[in-house]
Amino acid sequence: MHLYQPSSGSKNGDGKLDAGGGAEVLDVETAVKGGVLGVGAVGTGGGGGIDDKLNLKVLIEELDSIDVPSVFICPISLEPMQEAVTLCTGQTYDRSNILKWFSLGHNTCPATMQELWDDSVTPNKTLNQLIYSWFSQKYLTMKKKFEDVQGRALELLETLKKVKGQARVQALKDLRQIVAAHASTRKTVAENGGLSLISSLLGPFTSHAVGCEAIGILANLDSSSELRANLMRPAKISLVVDIMNEGTVETKLNCAKLIGMLLMEGNDSVTEIFSSLSLLVGLLRLVRDKRHPTVVFTGLILLKTICSHESVRSSIIRIGAVPQLIELLPSLNNECLEIALYILEVLSTIPEGRLAMKECPNIIPNVVKLLMRVSESCTQFALTILWAIYKLAPEECASQAVEAGLAPKLLLVIQSGCNPVLKHMSAEFLKLCSLNYSTSILISKCMLTTTIQ
Repeated sequence: MHLYQPSSGSKNGDGKLDAGGGAEVLDVETAVKGGVLGVGAVGTGGGGGIDDKLNLKVLIEELDSIDVPSVFICPISLEPMQEAVTLCTGQTYDRSNILKWFSLGHNTCPATMQELWDDSVTPNKTLNQLIYSWFSQKYLTMKKKFEDVQGRALELLETLKKVKGQARVQALKDLRQIVAAHASTRKTVAENGGLSLISSLLGPFTSHAVGCEAIGILANLDSSSELRANLMRPAKISLVVDIMNEGTVETKLNCAKLIGMLLMEGNDSVTEIFSSLSLLVGLLRLVRDKRHPTVVFTGLILLKTICSHESVRSSIIRIGAVPQLIELLPSLNNECLEIALYILEVLSTIPEGRLAMKECPNIIPNVVKLLMRVSESCTQFALTILWAIYKLAPEECASQAVEAGLAPKLLLVIQSGCNPVLKHMSAEFLKLCSLNYSTSILISKCMLTTTIQ
């Protein structure tokens, strides 16, 4: 089990468990009586006490994610023992694992490396019964909890069909908490009409409280064609955008997640809906939220996805995305920086984008600083953006870029292990910049030593 932390536990000559490292010495019966393992008294029936009603292997698989007591773990596989057996040294292993050890030609105890004077294995009935009892109890508890939350989810769906006002808000809040905490309930909600029911609550007259809770539920459900079909309405999208602009950080993230699901549809109606200026403005607000890096990252990811639709790029430029992204560059972390540069590179492919970049006063020094700073991708995006500006105003761009330290950065790219295309682009750009300077001045701008000159 991946949650088990291996220890040097062993049994001493008195049959007690030695946890190693100065830990308390404890035998199985004492552990049970003292409640250390969290199970009731264990019988000592024959056959290891394994009940036919529930298969231990199935129980272990079902409870794979829980932390298992170390005394249940086989020292060889570090997995729970399905049939514990004890060697003459007092060490306990799973039968299949120790027999495999013997089949490899070993005649020693794996944990202590003592040579065995008796290679027989003895079923550890008490431990087997304890293991089964512990897993059975955990499984039944989990099953009851599962049934309880499923029933509660169905009950809340029925309630939502009848109530209004504050009672509706409370029912939605309760359902959102259940869906967020228990992944198993998401399928239950979807299969019992929850998608259409909750989606129907979103509309032009939906209150902010109802909208926040409903969106929180839908954002936690698995993306599906039914969910996207129910939400792909201009009025619903408009409501999601409005709530995203006014909600808490959690609500903003839920709205963004929901919008991301809808963008997966990939048809013409998506392009039409997501070219709305209100949505684009809302995403820029997310990107400008410097207090919450997660919100900034989410906004950039959505903006990047929307930029893949060529028809939307002009709208993104019209709402002032270029100068706002340029202004944010110095404050972004590396992950967000790469996405922001990608967006700017995409926008530089159309004339309006290049013109908007040329008119940004700090774009050239801000972008030059990013060359060879974060990653090869960032360097390529930055250089492409500088090329786009250079084509509009060669002399002005070259002058500002060289003054901002472009020449030594380009030389560094040329001498680095970057891809050949990027090196060639850098060499060509350096040649173009040199046209406006004498050799001696350009060399001084490159800050080279006499030897390298």
